[in-house]
Amino acid sequence: MQSVDLAPQELRTLVAVVDEGGFSAAGARLGSTQSAVSHAVRGVERKLGVVLFERGRYGARPTPAGARAVAHARRVLRMLEVMVAETRGAGTGDAGTAVVGGPLRIAAFRSAALYLLPPVLERLAVSHPGIEPTVRVVREVGPGTAGEVAEGRADLGIATVGTGAPVPPGLVGDVLLEEPYALVHPVGHPAPRSLPLVDWAENCSSHTRAWWAAQDWIPAATVRAEDDGAVLSMVGSGFGMAIMPRLSLTGAPSSVEVTDLGAERPTRKVGYVTTPELAATTVVRALVRELRAGRKPQVSAA
Repeated sequence: MQSVDLAPQELRTLVAVVDEGGFSAAGARLGSTQSAVSHAVRGVERKLGVVLFERGRYGARPTPAGARAVAHARRVLRMLEVMVAETRGAGTGDAGTAVVGGPLRIAAFRSAALYLLPPVLERLAVSHPGIEPTVRVVREVGPGTAGEVAEGRADLGIATVGTGAPVPPGLVGDVLLEEPYALVHPVGHPAPRSLPLVDWAENCSSHTRAWWAAQDWIPAATVRAEDDGAVLSMVGSGFGMAIMPRLSLTGAPSSVEVTDLGAERPTRKVGYVTTPELAATTVVRALVRELRAGRKPQVSAA
């Protein structure tokens, strides 16, 4: 296969077109012109031998090949940034040790961002004050946080992971904790299982769906909320009951009661995912160490 040389600026152009949705807006972002961006994209398409964007009156949309190319472009550009940061940090600390620093992009679903990450980032700030973490809350539906990592938008994702294939193809990672689901209902209700079900889109993943379907006492959801926090609020206000993972119940209001579902209760595994190349970087390794330091084998129900 003939080698293809792509310059970093060509990669930045592809990313800008996707981010901005068109050549004109990408040109403005890059300090260039629409025609220059269009010319650059055509040049990359010639080098790769594929069409990367569908052009139209409403902008430019990546083809499947274009989406794959942009994902690789983001990851390559990020590794160039890491190369600069790690090279400059090598041997600059006390006694010639390397200084670990620079940006660290984390994607996490809501309850992980609220309750799992804060103590981890607090420890990271003490051990490596030069690291600059940013956390984006991503809905754990569809590609979810793992998709953010695979597409080059995040360095590490806190994700719900399966049992047969704990980590999505092309990524690496590990399980951090396994948390049980529990029944949540208004305090003191005499028959909580008779209440309507309050649910949200991120709940009942494929890992718990078989258990869920086998429970004849669980009705179809009649109330749907935007996220787990809204579910707790609705349950506390008497709108119904919910079945939720333990991490979502951290700091639950006093108006709700948490009841164990018994020995056959479903569980959800929460872990981290990253790319093979980023797994070897100092900033990701530092975060992984802190994640593992705070790892608990299981979060028990109240």
